[in-house]
Parts: sequence; structure tokens; C-alpha cells
Amino acid sequence: MAFTFYIYYRVDPQKAGACGPLVRQILSAVREATGIQGRLLTKHGEPNLWMEVYEGVADEAKFEWDLAEIAGRLKVQEYLQSGTTRHVECFQDP
Repeated sequence: MAFTFYIYYRVDPQKAGACGPLVRQILSAVREATGIQGRLLTKHGEPNLWMEVYEGVADEAKFEWDLAEIAGRLKVQEYLQSGTTRHVECFQDP
């Protein structure tokens, strides 16, 4: 069974320029830790709503643990709009 993770969040507009390189660092660290290459999207018409997508995850529990550890270590929360957080959603293939 394969899983896909969608992580969405609102970036502080004043920190968006610095957040881009940080998220690329997260994508790279996740790839190194899990072998899964993620990608970054922004919502059309709402450039401060960002989403990371990770497809083909075999072990959802380990992946979610690794992802949380990496995001915490790199302090991505400091780049988000005040009062918001990263939302993690996991979907599976039917």
C-alpha cells in the first residue's frame, strides 16, 4: 500500500523570501532520510498558502515521524503566519 502526504500551511508574507530556501532544505532532508522526493506548491491566487506533497510513502508512521522531526529541527514554524500551523494529511491508494 502506498501513501501520499499533503502538508499545507500559511507563510508569513514578510518571511516568504526566506521560507523558500528553508522548505527546499526540508525537501532535501526528507529525501535523505526517507528516499521520498517531495515537491512544493503554492495555491493559485493565494501565494502565501503553500503545500508540500510526498508520494509513494510505504511506511506512513515512520515517514510522519521523520517529517515532523525535520520540520521541527529546521524551525519552519517561525516562518508561518502567527497563530497558524502546518496541517498534515495522509491519503492512501484505494
